[in-house]
Amino acid sequence: MCDELTSRAAEAYFFRRGLSRRDFGRLGLGAALASMMPVTANALAVKESTVTVPTPDGEANAYFVHPSKGQHPAVVLWPDIFGLRPAFRQMGKRLAESGYAVLVVNPYYRTMKGQLVPDDAQLIGPELRKAIWPKAREQAGTLSPETCVTDGRAFIKFLDQQPAVDTSKPAGTLGYCMTGSYAFRLAADMPERIGAGASFHGGGLVTDKPDSPHRLVPKIQAGFLVAIAENDDERDPEAKVELRKAFDQTGVPAEIEVYEGTLHGWCPPDSMAHNPKQAERAWRELLVLFERNLI
Repeated sequence: MCDELTSRAAEAYFFRRGLSRRDFGRLGLGAALASMMPVTANALAVKESTVTVPTPDGEANAYFVHPSKGQHPAVVLWPDIFGLRPAFRQMGKRLAESGYAVLVVNPYYRTMKGQLVPDDAQLIGPELRKAIWPKAREQAGTLSPETCVTDGRAFIKFLDQQPAVDTSKPAGTLGYCMTGSYAFRLAADMPERIGAGASFHGGGLVTDKPDSPHRLVPKIQAGFLVAIAENDDERDPEAKVELRKAFDQTGVPAEIEVYEGTLHGWCPPDSMAHNPKQAERAWRELLVLFERNLI
């Protein structure tokens, strides 16, 4: 659902927010992102690195972060349509500080090893979004349900080979925007390995296609969190109903909620639509999901 309509709504919301462009410029990117993400209570010390993951289609570059000591559940974190960038590294690091070995992946590695969003970008504001949107759509078009699954298997295999990963515990996966559906697909493909999945303002979760993510629920054994943006729900109010029906019919536990006052893209801290209060609530729900199903 990431399109021009959601972009215009996000831009209007952005100019009403308290944290302005001037604030981002004054703080600098790292401090600005950190200021919008609460500090993790009892945060663990972590190790972080850039890694290369072998896949059937080549080598994927990714960010790997995990607690400095011990073994921990594996998590694959898929970024939104704008790809791997500082905001998602920050989110991956925060998750690692809570006790997980997290791989934040570049889904576009086949055609682009770099980033759509530069490291020094303060946020994906109107000008930057306009500049990178055509490329983002082009890159998104190189992916498919099939590449999601083959990549996901490779990412889990990589994680399971790392000393920091406890392979006796289930793995988790989460996605944002277009990759919200990836959490469904990987959980359905690897039900014996994936114990928890989460979709945040995910697009295309309920379609009329035979492989629609909601039709994959019978193959899923993982607990799920589906966090829906209010304006996405307004455009497709039946989606949550169909999702609820699919999970209820199979007995798979799932939290499905429309987050009041949110716009598509409200979770990443560099988004124009970022809603700090609701993003933090969604993050807390994610941690509850993972603690219940992965620990």
